Amino acid sequence: MNLIERNKELMKNFEIMINTADETLAEDLVASDAPFYTPASPKPLYGGKGYLSVVHWMRKGFSDVQWHIKDMVADENKVAVEWELTGTHDGDFLGKPPTGRKISVCVMNFYYFNKEGKVTNDVAAEGMIGILRGIGIIE
Repeated sequence: MNLIERNKELMKNFEIMINTADETLAEDLVASDAPFYTPASPKPLYGGKGYLSVVHWMRKGFSDVQWHIKDMVADENKVAVEWELTGTHDGDFLGKPPTGRKISVCVMNFYYFNKEGKVTNDVAAEGMIGILRGIGIIE
């Protein structure tokens, strides 16, 4: 299997990991020194557990949140993924009380891999705008 095929397979497993919050899979897929950021934490969170803390943060506002790969493009050290994020706003999110609104948002992320095939960075496009529109924080 070449690196491009490997990276696409890794992202399919990554999709399973974020939708199940599987800690073992997170440790297998994410480099331990990879930093991740969330509006809920002023400091970066590291590794698989750090990445899952972002997932758990989202689940506080959308308990049924799911990410589904719609499309991806890969090269030897990165993958661009178009995600469809769905969920129901049934918990507090960024200070907005639950609205019960269902959201479906297109989110773009770029994932970078080290030589061992672990995610070292996740650069997100402005998907948060779609989420905030979906729950009525902004028009």
